[in-house]
Amino acid sequence: MSDIQTESIPVVVTGALGRMGAEVIKAVHMTSDCHLIGAVDNTPGKEGQDIGELLGLNALDIAVTADLEGCLCSASQAVRDAGPGKGAVMVDFTHPSVVYANTRAAIAYGVHPVIGTTGLSPSQLDDLQSFSEKASIGGAVIPNFSVGMVLLQQAAAAAARFYDHAELTELHHNRKADAPSGTCIKTAELMEDLGKHFNHSEVEEHESLNGSRGGQRPSGLRLHSLRLPGLVAHQEVMFGSPGETYTLRHDTIDRAAYMPGVLLCVRKVRHLQTLVYGLERLL
Repeated sequence: MSDIQTESIPVVVTGALGRMGAEVIKAVHMTSDCHLIGAVDNTPGKEGQDIGELLGLNALDIAVTADLEGCLCSASQAVRDAGPGKGAVMVDFTHPSVVYANTRAAIAYGVHPVIGTTGLSPSQLDDLQSFSEKASIGGAVIPNFSVGMVLLQQAAAAAARFYDHAELTELHHNRKADAPSGTCIKTAELMEDLGKHFNHSEVEEHESLNGSRGGQRPSGLRLHSLRLPGLVAHQEVMFGSPGETYTLRHDTIDRAAYMPGVLLCVRKVRHLQTLVYGLERLL
């Protein structure tokens, strides 16, 4: 291994052939302080092929593998004597059905997880935080890597002090498996930190089509999800009061917008001793 690689951050990407995983690999490839050491993906017929060539880059001498634990073991062994703050990092963009197991496996092997896959339940997050603390392996679960989205969430939390009526709408491409998005849930949670109840009913509502009014949280906030081809990731928070509405909206038009946030997490996560939730915890 070269001196440059010894000093840079070793990164494993899971979901390497997905849209976000591919962007992460390209971003890691373009940096001077990170290097790719593993590409995990279970796409049929791709195992053993060079990930760089599959993504239109130069050959990276990293073969696609479906063996996550084997890859994590190799990553852990590669830096076992590097010392505190020098471990490997796993960036996960896979599927809600496997993200919990992937995150737990990374922590077990001493690899710091940076999780972009949404769909973890509150109980799963609690379990992973506890496991992370016991192992002293920090990680980050990030519903959205966009700095602009963090700013929207902070603005929504501030506006929630002054408005009693609000609804949230998130719009994504039709290959997103979970609804509502983790980003939308995180926004609602920040608004709910005030402890107030929203959207007191002024009429007895009736849905002629079940779900028309969206999903309602215990706080009264309603969340709506749209899935259409052509969308990437979008969120809107609308507040209402007599005589006015106040709307916050964020639009992601290219997945490259997430890469500065991903790389920021990769650079900072190795210095954490526990699992944190939300990009704002690392800004």
